[in-house]
Amino acid sequence: MSFAPAPYNGLTPDRVLDALDSVGLAGDGRMLALNSYENRVYQCWRESAAPVVVKFYRPGRWSDAQILEEHAFALALAAAEIPAVPPIVHAGTTLHRVGEFRFAAYPRRGGRAPELDRRETLVQIGRFLGRLHMVGRAEPFHDRSALSIAQFGDASRDFLIREHFLPDDLAEVYRGVAEQALAGVRSAFERAGRSASLRLHGDCHAGNILWTDAGPHFVDFDDAMTGPAIQDLWMLLSGGREDMERQLAAVLEGYETFSDFDRRELHLVEALRTLRLMHYSAWIARRWDDPAFPAAFPWFNTQRYWQDRILELREQIALLDEPPLAA
Repeated sequence: MSFAPAPYNGLTPDRVLDALDSVGLAGDGRMLALNSYENRVYQCWRESAAPVVVKFYRPGRWSDAQILEEHAFALALAAAEIPAVPPIVHAGTTLHRVGEFRFAAYPRRGGRAPELDRRETLVQIGRFLGRLHMVGRAEPFHDRSALSIAQFGDASRDFLIREHFLPDDLAEVYRGVAEQALAGVRSAFERAGRSASLRLHGDCHAGNILWTDAGPHFVDFDDAMTGPAIQDLWMLLSGGREDMERQLAAVLEGYETFSDFDRRELHLVEALRTLRLMHYSAWIARRWDDPAFPAAFPWFNTQRYWQDRILELREQIALLDEPPLAA
């Protein structure tokens, strides 16, 4: 395994305060690290002003152009009165530097986890996703990545095997099961046909939706990408097939108030789940040089972990052969 230097060694509390000072948001010294592994995110308090959230981007992950496209998308959503949380503009830009780190500041927005077992909650989230996708269709991303089998599936499998994360006795088993799963993913994409691509949130699970009495707002556009609309819908579904079909019907009831939805994309639900599962393991592996990851994922890279991943992919192979969900 080959590792890069730990990415956040130089990000001290003083450096965080220097970043705040540089964009006119001087902090009072109080800060709280928020739950984020990919980036470093802090809630910072200020004297006589509301707290702000400051996100320091992982070095080398995104180019400046890619980050600025993410910011422009969030700002466009906010301008359309869609409840996203955009970065604060200072001196004509949203992306700033302190030392070797790039960062953005955001207004703090509280909220609680959405109650996804309530039909009305799903309908309301669907409405906002429909509006979000209206803006997403208005123009394309030019620099952000696009969802693809090659990036999320093939590259994930190849990295895990090439860097010897799998135990010797399971490496070939994993390779064979992964190849079979990816064959099923490709068949699902073929059945779905050519889908329209648009700008997406990209990681629209319950943890990235904060609920208030006024409804939801969307946070963390760090994985914004180009892809099919279903990518922003399927992570809201859980449970057995009957449960997911009921949830899907509620989400689409709200969604189709504002945006058309191509039912052929339902062939992609389990395909996208399979790609996410493979990508997740490779994501942890690619970040294993970051000291936060071994501490947060102590069970990763054990014999049991890879046995469970192989079983998980075998279950996905079976699900990929089933008919798509019906709304």
